[in-house]
Formats: sequence, structure tokens, C-alpha cells
Amino acid sequence: MSFKDLRTFLAKLEEEGQLLRIQEEVLPEPDISAAMSANNKGFGETAPALLFENIKGYTEETRLAANVHGSWPNIALAFGLPKNTPLKQLASEFNQRYQNFSKGCIEERESAPWQENCLPGDAINLFALMPHFRLNSGDGGLYINKASIVSRHPDHMDDFDQQNVGMYRLQVKGPRHLSIQMVPDHDIAVHFKAAEESNRPLDIVISIGNEPLLPLVASMPLLYGQDEYNMCSALSGEPYPVVTLDSQLQAPWGAEYVLEAKILPRVREPDGPYGEFTGHLSGIRNMCSVEVSKVYHRNKPLYEYCAIGMPWTEIDYMFLNTSPALYVQLKEKFPEVVAVNALYTHGLVVIVSTEMRVGGFAKTIGMSVLQTPHGTGYAKVVIVVDADVDPYNLPQVMWALSTKFNPKFDCVIIPGCSILALDPGSDPVGISHKMILDAATPVPPDDHGDYSMQIKDPPEAHDWLPKLQELMQSISSSAV
Repeated sequence: MSFKDLRTFLAKLEEEGQLLRIQEEVLPEPDISAAMSANNKGFGETAPALLFENIKGYTEETRLAANVHGSWPNIALAFGLPKNTPLKQLASEFNQRYQNFSKGCIEERESAPWQENCLPGDAINLFALMPHFRLNSGDGGLYINKASIVSRHPDHMDDFDQQNVGMYRLQVKGPRHLSIQMVPDHDIAVHFKAAEESNRPLDIVISIGNEPLLPLVASMPLLYGQDEYNMCSALSGEPYPVVTLDSQLQAPWGAEYVLEAKILPRVREPDGPYGEFTGHLSGIRNMCSVEVSKVYHRNKPLYEYCAIGMPWTEIDYMFLNTSPALYVQLKEKFPEVVAVNALYTHGLVVIVSTEMRVGGFAKTIGMSVLQTPHGTGYAKVVIVVDADVDPYNLPQVMWALSTKFNPKFDCVIIPGCSILALDPGSDPVGISHKMILDAATPVPPDDHGDYSMQIKDPPEAHDWLPKLQELMQSISSSAV
């Protein structure tokens, strides 16, 4: 089952008991951020989405959805899977669908629901159109943090393969004035560099309140030239609907808000601080400037916000999207790779399970992670474990580290590597040592340690699990 817009997905979440409607009047600050934090920390891995329907200072038509992707049940439902799908199975399903990228396609439509209202130029007031608030203590301003931003290489505007849809945070600076954070590795930064070199603005489309797959894909480390709309199609198994604007950029059909804008060349302005996914505030940095020229929105639009801060929050569940890209890239070179877990802070820590080809093979896998496009700027610690260790099961991973890892033989440190500037541990900013921890069983000619007497689970346990789960379900049903 695929969802055409955010509204139909919220209806599904409510049907499955994964949506809380908050109808009492709330203050933008501190009520919304406090409720989001309590939701993530209190309900943990099953936290529901929140829908704020009565925000002080705004009309009754203003609503805010939060934590839409903030739990494993919500992520599973976004994929059309049962909400109780185990994490390992969910990750495997993500991997399999990711590999259908070549089958993805778009569907051009002439109109979209977000065209119900259109505000041009000076009629735009972003402060009135959306219920902005500061999420974390110390935030230096108001942010749009769950927008999918469409750009295309300015020298190839007729080439769909040069289009990118990414998730980049925006600080609201004025009624139609924003700043944007772009990392040099991001596709949009490549597009803007080409425009700025010839003193041209870069056309972008800012889409807010999207169907649930697009935010997952927009924040996924795809390769340059891999189109996000095609990936959404591959994940849903259906053509992805878009509407082409006058700028030739394609906006998602199911959005709540669509903003046409330009990134201005040779203009920089202070941006931040902001509570980042690292669990730390970023500093104040000079960022690019954005001017909004037109805003479209649906009647009674849904503004969507992402919970980000001290883990775990919504963004940490969304980081399941980091694993498939690394898995596919590693698997192409090393078929022995079984699974990849890059959940932790967008892959600053990566755990890989693999069969062993030869002695020292785990270290080869670890170094390969560091050389992937995403690993180059993120992976700081790589843990490699045996194929029978589930990298999504932290007790198993810790057991492997406790018993298979010997610092004398199994720790590799690579000095002076590139890391994203937001890593608070980098020194200088953007530079870090990296580490590979080989927690796999040594194989010849590597012969340190004695692992000949390892205990194995009985193979029949696999058959017994569904029986026990069925019994538990019957007990739960009778208790209700």
C-alpha cells in the first residue's frame, strides 16, 4: 500500500493507534517541543505521531504534525508493512526495495491539491503561514527542518537525471527570506556552485508536508544522479506523481506546501545555532541566502516538523535510510556482506555483519565502509562482526565486542580523515581519526584467540519463534 499524501498516512496511523490528536490549546513554545520530547522519550520505539490542532496565535485552520516517522511501527506502516514488523525484517525489506531503483518511474500530472491557494511575492508571510517555534533550547531562530528541496544543475535544466531532492534545514529570517545549510558533498551544493560561478541564482522548490516515503528518500545518501522520485517509486512499487513548474523543476504531487524560491549568488548570512542530529548545538556559520517568490498550499494545510535533538528522536528512526545505500555499495564489491546497520547518528558508527573470506577480511570490509561516498564524510567508527551476529541486535554486537575483539590485533586507527563539520568531536573542524573494530572470528591465516568451543543456538529455534509469538498474541487478545 502506498500513500499519496501526508493526510492519508496520518489517517492510517490513527487507524493503527499510532497517532495522538492534541486538541487542547498549546503554546508554540514551550508546549510543542516539550510534548515532542516527552513523546519520544516516554514511548520509545513505539512512539506515535502527534497532531497539534489548536495552536495559540494561529487560526483553527493551522495544524502541525510531528514525529510522523518517529518509531519503528510508523516506519513499517510507511512501507505498507504491519506495524509490528521486526527491525531486522524492516531493514531487509528496505534493502530489497532499494535495489529496484532501475524500475522506478515518475507520473507527470497537470495539477495538484497544493494549487488550491497561491500567494505571490509581497503577499507571502512565512511567519503567518506556518506555526514556527524553537525546538531545542539554544536554537538561534526559527527553522523549517523537514522540507524536501528540489534543485537541478543550472547547465542541464532539461536533464531530469541532474535533478536532486534533498532534506536541508532552513532558518526563517523574514516573511519570505530564508537561509539554507548546504554541505559541499550535497548535490544541491554542486548545483549552486555551478550557478554561483556565473553569478546566477539557483532555482529551487521547497516542499513541506509530504507523503511518508519522500522524507526518508530525501535524507538518504543516494549517489549523484540517482533521482529521489524514482527511488520513491521503487520503494512504493508505483509511479511517483509530480507536477512540473515554470522553472522546469518537478514538485511532489502530494505536498501540503510548495514554495518556489531562489538561492542568491555571492550572498552569505549568519545562520544558527541549531540543535543538530548529533545531539549538540551547531555554532553560528555563514550560510547561503534564499528568497521565496511564490507559495502554494492546500486548504487547511498540515505543517510537518521533525523531532531532532538528544537521541533518540524522530530523525534517528529515519536514519534507517542510511543502511541500504551502504549495504548495496558494499555488497557489489563483497558478496559476503550480510547486513549493515548505520542507524547511529546517520552512520557516524556503522556495524557490518559479513562472512569471512580470508584472514583479515573484516578489516578490508571496514576500510571499504570508510571509502563509500557516505562513509567518507560520516563513518567514524566501523564495527565488523560475523554473519551470524545481527548488527541490529546490540546485545549480540556487544557480545561480539566483548569476546571476539582483542585490541592488540583488532583495532585499526586511521588518522586525519574527513568528517562532517557538525561532528562535535572533530579537531580541527571537519577532520577526525577513524577506527575499525574487528569483532569477527579470526580465520586462517589469522589464528589469534581460541574460538573452537562457541555455543550455537539450536536450529529448531527458528521454527519455534512463530509458535511462541502466536501464543503471546492470543494471551494479549484475551487480556483485552
